[in-house]
Amino acid sequence: MTGTPGLVAVTLLATTALTTMAPAETLRWARAGDSLTLDPHAQNEGPTHTVAHQIYEPLLIRDMTGSFEPALATEWAPSPDDPNVWIFKLREGVTFHDGATFDASDVVFSINRAKTPDSDMKELLTSVVEVRAPDPMTVEIVTDGPNPILPSNLTNLFIMDEDWTVANDAVKVQDYEGNEDTFAARNANGTGPYILSSREPDVRTVLTQFPDYWGKDLFPMDVTEIEYTPIQNAATRVAALLSGEVDLIQDVPVQDLARVAGTDGLEVRTAPQNRVIFLGLNMGADDLDSDNVEGVNPFADARVRQAMNLAINREAIQQVVMRGQSQPAGMIAPPFVNGWSEALDQASTDIPAAKALMEEAGYGDGFTVQLDCPNDRYINDEAICQAAVGMMAQIGIDVALDAKPKAQHFPLISNKTTDFYMLGWGVPTYDSEYIFNFLVHTTDDERGSWNATGYSNADLDAKIESLASETDLSVRNATIAEIWEVIQAETLYLPIHHQVLNWGMSSKVGVLVDPEDQPKIKYITMN
Repeated sequence: MTGTPGLVAVTLLATTALTTMAPAETLRWARAGDSLTLDPHAQNEGPTHTVAHQIYEPLLIRDMTGSFEPALATEWAPSPDDPNVWIFKLREGVTFHDGATFDASDVVFSINRAKTPDSDMKELLTSVVEVRAPDPMTVEIVTDGPNPILPSNLTNLFIMDEDWTVANDAVKVQDYEGNEDTFAARNANGTGPYILSSREPDVRTVLTQFPDYWGKDLFPMDVTEIEYTPIQNAATRVAALLSGEVDLIQDVPVQDLARVAGTDGLEVRTAPQNRVIFLGLNMGADDLDSDNVEGVNPFADARVRQAMNLAINREAIQQVVMRGQSQPAGMIAPPFVNGWSEALDQASTDIPAAKALMEEAGYGDGFTVQLDCPNDRYINDEAICQAAVGMMAQIGIDVALDAKPKAQHFPLISNKTTDFYMLGWGVPTYDSEYIFNFLVHTTDDERGSWNATGYSNADLDAKIESLASETDLSVRNATIAEIWEVIQAETLYLPIHHQVLNWGMSSKVGVLVDPEDQPKIKYITMN
């Protein structure tokens, strides 16, 4: 596999003046939640990566259609001499925002940093045993056996300046879950198209165009300044768009789609998202902290999990909560992903059968439990949780809803301190291994960082680990299917739906809706 320099913007720029000669264009951009941190390896979270993509760059990137495109690497391919080695040829003439020259030492440093325990990106690098630089413009990544999909794991793996990071005592990745504050969490120095100008978390982040960006003549680069504002309240967010206070919002509430689309000068652009929304259950604990059942964990009984899955009326959520803007899900893989199948992605609602399972499990009288839910991360996240509360009540489970901002919600999952929780999962590698490594594998030093279910299966772990070095794709896909069969039979998670993206914007903003929900502002045109 080799990268090709066919950048989508080249033809657009054939008759366009240089960025420095173009009029200043500010993009005022809003969404429900902010980036959690500026440390590019501390959190594997969509809005956090989205802001990082404006400042930092990976070796290769997915463009706004989801296709591979060269970034800091111009070519990549397995070594002709050793199938356990991937060779990346780096881009010449790239500088960091402070003027330092980019080279292979920065890549080696960044990948090794991303492999450390506090990094939330380490699951993507579990097969990597060594990173080396035979010369300043070449990087070799050595894997434990041939890894056919390694490039897919690198599209959100951002490269930092080694000297800057060392000089500012930021070599250690921020322990976000431990509430650690570091220099890299508040400051940034990347090679990307925009420089951090100012940041007030949860209020406003301002980015300005980097005049020495290597791609300034290859991408539209119409936006010279970005004002990014998190606006949690949906009505306030829509009002800001309607009034012209902002130019782009990524999360138009479904109840406001017609209003925004019907307003002169505004548009709604829609696309399926590479993300599933689901509920997780702590089935591994001996007892739950938030239930009223003493000395036993009701979620440890597969019949209870199956009953809860049958109690969820996904079509009702689709029609009432999401106003048709979702696709009911029966598995926690989006249709974009290798390993997804239509047969597995089916789910039904059957309250009598669910009640019978509860009775059979010894919980005919039900129990109480708390559901932890974000209220500023996913489309109608709190409303979905409220609907789930009512559905669980139909089978005797009295659920107390605790909804809070994602900055407080996600550490409950990462720290394994939640009994019942909502999570959404996108798959930037477009492969099931990504889901298995983060959500299914037993939690250890390398994998399972987002598996708050407590589920552990040594046989399944071995199959998951084998995927990183299996080069026979038919064998690999057969193993993926076997893993999914176990996940579905065990009811590890309660899938709800695949999200649909609805971006609202001024008609002057030219942008494709990215299936990763990650606008990369260098591609945007301003008419």
